[in-house]
Amino acid sequence: MIRDRYYVKIVPQKGDKVHRFHVRKSYFATVIAAVAAIVVGSLLFASFQSLRAHAQVASLRSQAERQRDTLDAIDAKTEALRRELQHVQRQNQEIRQLIGAPAPHPAVVQKTSWLRSGPPLQVVEDHVRALSAASAVTRADSDGVKTLAMRVLNLQHLRSLARAREIASIPSIDPVDGAVVVGCFCYRSFPDAEFHEGVDLGAGYGQVVRASAAGTIAANAYDGGYGIKVDIDHGNGYHTWYAHLSRADVAVGQQVYKGETIGEVGATGFATGPHLHYQIMYEGQPVDPSPFLHGVPSNVLAALP
Repeated sequence: MIRDRYYVKIVPQKGDKVHRFHVRKSYFATVIAAVAAIVVGSLLFASFQSLRAHAQVASLRSQAERQRDTLDAIDAKTEALRRELQHVQRQNQEIRQLIGAPAPHPAVVQKTSWLRSGPPLQVVEDHVRALSAASAVTRADSDGVKTLAMRVLNLQHLRSLARAREIASIPSIDPVDGAVVVGCFCYRSFPDAEFHEGVDLGAGYGQVVRASAAGTIAANAYDGGYGIKVDIDHGNGYHTWYAHLSRADVAVGQQVYKGETIGEVGATGFATGPHLHYQIMYEGQPVDPSPFLHGVPSNVLAALP
């Protein structure tokens, strides 16, 4: 029995009574095993915690890298949007200058990179929000510019149509296609001594006579020495007369376009032979038809609005 036990003595420093007790070897072995188990378990737990911490740090580092890549992509996209926005703003200003519209001050978005300075995510959101607001303002401005441009273009188109209509109503073609002027707009002594208020265009009997400008037939009748005469009112102060016709193919009040057939050459009235007496009246006064035989004279075009 004694061999199965360990004796332990506790001797005080001052030599007091010695304490002695014994412990069974089996208990001692159990205590040692328990302590060893606790130590080993502690070491294993510490190792597990260390590995877990390293894994968490690696995960956080990876997450930070992904967030940085995301911010980098956002930075690149917002910079591209900022440049595109400035390009659109410049275009809007150029269009406004071309059409004479006042140019408002565009929303300016400064170039900002948060990747170098590293501000918090809130700064990123504020910058993107400012870019979005500037984009909305520019988009609205673009819509307004488009509307203004369409109005200007429509107005210019209407003005062009009005100008073309006005030009179409000004005598500008030879009524008998390439005829030679055989009687001038001048004083003459034959067949009468008088001022000849038109030009005589040499042409064969029955040759087609065309309206030299668009207008309304104001008269179609036999008029003394003019013979059969057609008078076209062009609605802009100009009247054209076509005299000595053999026949007239239009009626009073009829609308005619430039180049439309209105009759045929003849020798009615006081005429020495077949020809067309062509006369232009402006505000009731005769003007020389010669400059109008091959287009609208430059001085007339220059006077147009």
